[in-house]
Amino acid sequence: MNGVRKQHSRRQMQTVMGQTAFRATLHVVVRVPAARGMDGAAEPPASFGADVCVLSASHISSGVGVYKGESSTGSLHRFRGQQPEMRTGAYLLLVLCAAACTRAADRPLERAEDRDDDVDMDTPELLEKYGYPCEEHIVETEDGYILRMLRIPYGKASPLVPGQRKPAVLVQHGLMNSADDWVIMGPNASLAYILADKGYDVWLGNIRGNWYSQRHRTLSPEEDKYWHFSWHEHGIYDMPAQIDYVLNATGHKQIYYIGHSMGTTMFYVGMSMKPEYNEKIRAMFSLAPIAYMNHMISPLFQLLAQFTTSAQVLLHLIGASKFTPSQELIRLIQPKICNDKAITEPICTNVVFMICGFDKEQVVEEKLAAISAHIPAGSSTRQFIHYAQGIDKGHFRQYDHGLVENIKRYKQPTPPDYKLINVKAPVYLFYSLNDWLAGPKDIDRLYTQLGNAKRKFKIAYEKFNHLDFTYGKDAYDLVYKHVLDLMHKYEQGDL
Repeated sequence: MNGVRKQHSRRQMQTVMGQTAFRATLHVVVRVPAARGMDGAAEPPASFGADVCVLSASHISSGVGVYKGESSTGSLHRFRGQQPEMRTGAYLLLVLCAAACTRAADRPLERAEDRDDDVDMDTPELLEKYGYPCEEHIVETEDGYILRMLRIPYGKASPLVPGQRKPAVLVQHGLMNSADDWVIMGPNASLAYILADKGYDVWLGNIRGNWYSQRHRTLSPEEDKYWHFSWHEHGIYDMPAQIDYVLNATGHKQIYYIGHSMGTTMFYVGMSMKPEYNEKIRAMFSLAPIAYMNHMISPLFQLLAQFTTSAQVLLHLIGASKFTPSQELIRLIQPKICNDKAITEPICTNVVFMICGFDKEQVVEEKLAAISAHIPAGSSTRQFIHYAQGIDKGHFRQYDHGLVENIKRYKQPTPPDYKLINVKAPVYLFYSLNDWLAGPKDIDRLYTQLGNAKRKFKIAYEKFNHLDFTYGKDAYDLVYKHVLDLMHKYEQGDL
């Protein structure tokens, strides 16, 4: 099949964002894998010399996405869509950029052949590199957000057969992440490739606010109003729009859903608020599920939970609308995970690891630079505050806007709880004991309240962490294999 090759990379798409508006609800770009050499490279790797670190005042004042600051070690510091009125975020950019250059000056230059070129590639580029097809689909939500979904219609080990309709699965990333999560570890390790090779039609979701989905019918990401959403909006707008799009595109009546972290939270929200969507899900697989958060031990969320009633403190720590952690916050969290000399720099300097924790025994060292280059992918401040409210109050409920606004919105002083009994789709929970965000006691509580919880699986490795569900070297054996076995039983009619 011949298609139009997308010329914009993730970085370029971020730069032009807001200058070109997608009005159509259907926009498909098909990427066909190009011919490659034995090593899978499209062209000889570039040589790297002196480090580059450029950040001008015009970048900050214009609000254009900036990602410069790449050291010779391949550690890419990405800064996207900073808002001109957010001084804390602007200063943070300058400090981090200067720090990147200072650290790089003290390190020996890395040989070009040792550098992982996946650092610079987005999901379509990675799929093309490894010989997998990719379609890009534009989906508009009910409230005007423009989402970019990525589809792998077939795998290398499961080619497309004329007239065949492969079972469809929607795979949804978590907080601060994107579709990149499901491909960054490469074939035979990342879930997207594995599902495609097992015969599934794979759809990778991208929620509002990450760098694939920063468009809106009328708003710009440079406006505070654009970022006025939490995972509540992901659940009632983003998820239903993506489910309906996949069903319409494939002709199926039901699809599978696999979510990680916040990708599970938004599912519980959506199914409780829009119970008619339960009938559209054949089975749902929750990886590191998050609903109740009383036993969440992440240092960042524990800290934020102390200030949920003090808006000014919170906004100073994490940003006014888009998540932009301050230097003070990073200094508070960093010592909690960087006191082990064996921990590598990408973990100590990446805010996602600071929030979610790590398991050094599951870390694939050669992929750390690529992982760190793709996270964080963009989040709103309200996503974090909403989780922190759950820790503080012990409820799984809608966003707390304060007494006056709550009465206006909910007709009561406190937000209503989500009715988990309405989640009637079959749900399977996969959890671990070393998860900083999804505590086992919270999983037990969730399991008893879901309307159709089928089974919960404790990962058979005690140190398995929240991010190991996507990046862990044993993720296939400990998690994915069991998910695939369940999906196969559904396909065979055994479940």
